[in-house]
Amino acid sequence: MPPTSTYRLQLQPEFPFSAAERAVPHLVGLGVSHLHLSPVLEAVPGSTHGYDVTDHRSVRAELGGEEGLRALAATARAHGLGLVVDLVPNHMAASPRHNHALRAVLREGPDSPYARWFDIDWRAGDGRVLLPVLPARLPEVRDRFRVSGGSLHLDGQEFPLRAGTEGLPLDELLDAQWYRLGWWRLARTELGYRRFFTISDLIGVRVEDPEVFTASHAKIVELVADGVIEGLRIDHPDGLADPQGYLEDLAAATGGRCWTVVEKILTGSETLPAAWPVAGTTGYDALRQLDGVFTDPVGADELADLYREFVGRAGDRGGRWEATAHRAAYEVVGHDLAAETAALTRIAGRICAADPGLRDHAPWALRTAIRELLVRVPVYRPYRTGGEEVLTPEAARGAKAAFAVPEEATAVDAVRDLALGKRGDGPEHRAFRARFAQTSSALRAKSVEDTAFYRYTPLLSANEVGGDAGRPAVPVEEFHAYCLRIARDWPDTGTVLSTHDTKRSADVRAAIAVLSQCPEVWAELLAEVAGVPAPDPHVAWTAWQTAFGLGAPDPDRLVPAILKSVREAGLRTSWTEPDEEYERAVSEFAAAGPGRIPLRTASEAAFALEPHVRAHALGAALAQLTMPGVPELYQNTEREYRALVDPDNRAPFAVGPEDERTALVRAALRLRRADPEAFGAGGTYVPLTAEGPAAAHCLAFARSGRVVTAVTRLSLRLAQAGGWQDTELVLPEGRWVDALDGVREFTGGPATEVKLAELFAERPVALLARLE
Repeated sequence: MPPTSTYRLQLQPEFPFSAAERAVPHLVGLGVSHLHLSPVLEAVPGSTHGYDVTDHRSVRAELGGEEGLRALAATARAHGLGLVVDLVPNHMAASPRHNHALRAVLREGPDSPYARWFDIDWRAGDGRVLLPVLPARLPEVRDRFRVSGGSLHLDGQEFPLRAGTEGLPLDELLDAQWYRLGWWRLARTELGYRRFFTISDLIGVRVEDPEVFTASHAKIVELVADGVIEGLRIDHPDGLADPQGYLEDLAAATGGRCWTVVEKILTGSETLPAAWPVAGTTGYDALRQLDGVFTDPVGADELADLYREFVGRAGDRGGRWEATAHRAAYEVVGHDLAAETAALTRIAGRICAADPGLRDHAPWALRTAIRELLVRVPVYRPYRTGGEEVLTPEAARGAKAAFAVPEEATAVDAVRDLALGKRGDGPEHRAFRARFAQTSSALRAKSVEDTAFYRYTPLLSANEVGGDAGRPAVPVEEFHAYCLRIARDWPDTGTVLSTHDTKRSADVRAAIAVLSQCPEVWAELLAEVAGVPAPDPHVAWTAWQTAFGLGAPDPDRLVPAILKSVREAGLRTSWTEPDEEYERAVSEFAAAGPGRIPLRTASEAAFALEPHVRAHALGAALAQLTMPGVPELYQNTEREYRALVDPDNRAPFAVGPEDERTALVRAALRLRRADPEAFGAGGTYVPLTAEGPAAAHCLAFARSGRVVTAVTRLSLRLAQAGGWQDTELVLPEGRWVDALDGVREFTGGPATEVKLAELFAERPVALLARLE
């Protein structure tokens, strides 16, 4: 049975399995059916997230080890709960001190039995694998090396030595290894192994190899077989060589006993590949719909105009979303992912040299073709099927325009054919096709999520994973169409509002999204705080809007978030090329202005928005808990939860005071758990349409004729238009009770319309359960 709902806990040394065990009674009281745990396998000591896996063979000792995990599972099971675990198949920590498999490869070279674990190009450079780990160039740190116990040591780092080299002079010893220690800045262009995005500390794992898959999944498969784990969240499947093949292997290994969802980011109208043997996604597509349906399109456009006027030249040139995203893609593929495009160029060059029909393509032409095609992939990556829909002839024509000589542009055709698997099926051909797709997903993530979303900021609530900053609003009809499709095709997919990766929690986004209903109020607020000097208008806009979403001034949380935003944007500073003077100015401004002034109560107009923030937050929460799919609550979100980007949103779980959100969550989840058939596969989703002057402000639907959800959308616009007036909603046939108070009753049927002013008299949302 799939979960009826899940609750995500962030495990870390400060919050191990035993702490999760103590939280079980509270979570049972909420009505969840499964606990969702962040990664549980061995990771780098002290890791607060667990995605830097070091050993797939054991459960993380810092969390309590396998004994602690099994004890948690037993306690959860005794209370009627199952466990869902976050699984990380794509990468491991690139730490030879802690990663036993990588350590063996570095010691033994390409003949190591573990060499097949990693995408290492031994033919790149001088035939050794570059480890970009030195804080400065080698000559500057040479005197800090020491040899001891068969290892090379530097500033707390440890590297294995090739057999027989321990007694060599230092320079000879360094040259004799299967690896080359280099300055960390060399990673951008010289890296010889596949990594996670642009993070050289995480090395890609070749789970497409059957032996690697078996070895890296044996412990998880054992825990599934023993009933300890009932569900799996697959982290970043787009990083894998063949996501579908991996998921098929996983389903076979677990015997189909697991509810499995994938962290797949869908773009625009893209849908999850139907052949994947999973229940669905982790829910970012639902988040996009939920955020969008509570955003006013007219006001969002006005905010965009105001943003361009306010920011001017301080932002990305022109201040248009599509152009911003396109420029970011070119920058990332040419700079951050230079090592990845170089690897693709090397593979393509070897293929072309061996194929009479592809010879004489210059490396620069292949590199240009690879770059131009990558930036034109409209989604995260192509898959085993459907590649022609991603790498279209139109994309090829656009790529060819980058060439001055038409004859040289034929490199585009060669690269496109290789990426689509049309020029052979040898090892190199398969490697190119896989690496092109893997690089495509990294490019999309880095250029959109981690760059453009920080450069284009008219309405920050739209700049979320899976979102569309250029089209922040979603019509009600589109929301219903999405829900109908999900109920039909993926009824057990995941849905979310906040996660460990969201840049702003749902409550922060709700407050910001309300500004789309009153851009004039936002303009007034900016004018009121104009006396606080900012380094530039772009950071001023972003910081003040972030502070508005957060609500209460808090410089200790706000300053790091704003610093991260300017580094990710890369307009004036970056992680690798910091402008210390600019960053100091940003910090001082954020602390003195947005971190000090309570913007949400700075004026009567701003304070008047609070009821509308509440209406959005409660409406989105109830819609998520009752729409098609399996809802996930991120830790602490059963009550008001204001959090910014990580690490702010990854603080340990703590039981807090209950509020009206808690009562709503408890009522909805208990309904789901008591009547799973109404919400899961086989259940129905029926849109309900209000009638009357304010009908557009009601979002309502019925689940299997047994539960009705009705929520208020765009409540400020509603109030400005005179309220509900005579707007009515026809409920399905029968008698209905308000599940949020257990008292109020309503009658459904075609001749018994319910006044929305009455339905929403107590609160801006209604959850009705049918009385038999």
